[in-house]
Amino acid sequence: MPIRSFLRRILLLSLLLTQSLAQAAEYRLLPPAPRGGLTSDWLIHDEVQNRLVLYLPDYHAPAQAYYQWLTIRPKKPLRISFTARQKLSLFLDNQLVFTAPRPAFYTVDLAQLLPAKAIAGPHLLCVWQPEAIPNLASFTNAITVPVVEKGKAKGTVVAAQPRLRGHQGQNVFLCFLLLIGLAYGGLRATYQPGFARIYQFEGLWGQSSQEQDFLMKPTITWLNIVLVLLFSLSFALLLVAIHTNIQSIVILRRLFDVPESAIVLRVLLYTALVAGFVLGKYLFLELMGYIFDVTDLVMVQYREFIRTVLFMGLFLPLVMFLYLGLNQRLPETVLWVSNGVVSLLLVGTVLRVARTLHRKGSLLNLHLFSYLCATEVIPLVILLKLIVFTY
Repeated sequence: MPIRSFLRRILLLSLLLTQSLAQAAEYRLLPPAPRGGLTSDWLIHDEVQNRLVLYLPDYHAPAQAYYQWLTIRPKKPLRISFTARQKLSLFLDNQLVFTAPRPAFYTVDLAQLLPAKAIAGPHLLCVWQPEAIPNLASFTNAITVPVVEKGKAKGTVVAAQPRLRGHQGQNVFLCFLLLIGLAYGGLRATYQPGFARIYQFEGLWGQSSQEQDFLMKPTITWLNIVLVLLFSLSFALLLVAIHTNIQSIVILRRLFDVPESAIVLRVLLYTALVAGFVLGKYLFLELMGYIFDVTDLVMVQYREFIRTVLFMGLFLPLVMFLYLGLNQRLPETVLWVSNGVVSLLLVGTVLRVARTLHRKGSLLNLHLFSYLCATEVIPLVILLKLIVFTY
């Protein structure tokens, strides 16, 4: 009997230990231990158990508020740097201490943001972004570099200033832009006649023989498929770099839960989504053409859509170069330019498609006008809301 009782106790202890290890592996609670600065470990609030747990990007769903315990001394600087969208807020011990007035790169001293009566010790930092997900990967400890005044000795340290850090994906964006440029140049040299039928400025709003020739040529060719992929890659770079709020879309996040730090994977994901939308629109037009009984206009409409989208896609890499060069100093200007180019791309495509359909049949016909609204105008409004008017 004593042996059986001893074995039962061992078995019970083993089960309890296994259960506790499983919970620790699932949540990995972080106590408010003293820290010298900001780390990459963030906490989220578990509403069921009313406690803070370690945020695991591949396990937990993204949240709007993230927490971290920091040891802050009122008279000892603790500077952090981060990239913030408008209205991003910082809380210390549940008190609002900072709100970003505009999209920019900020460096703040948490010690100066503490209340006057605060004491040295652990304090709870909270990062909160309304209707979006904060860019946690951009939160780092500010790096200080010595600044030497004129007339002082070269090795004399006078003051320390925070050194701004570039975008975490800058090298990735440059590599993709180099790939896009080489691909466009190679296609122009190899398929010059087909390339010229698409990228001609003189026939943008006029009617030329090359434009009519393109509307009569087959749409699904190897050249057009490669150009659609290049356009999708350019658009994806813009979405990842500037229009990052689309990752807060519930449906997109649940279907494709990609961590914010995986920039290459996010670029490839958005490239596949944009290419799928452009190529899959033909099936949507065929369905709507069958419903409205205008199947004879579907192919002409899709060819005009492809031609306009590919032509307008040439301006997207220029916006990316503007972003890489001026985003640190003029983030609002870069955002306005990006929104303007994307709006011009979407609205211009609808206008050119409407002009082409009007040549085949008057848009004063309510039946044809309803078909245009169903296939072009309503998708335009949805895309503008998701990409442009989110900001």
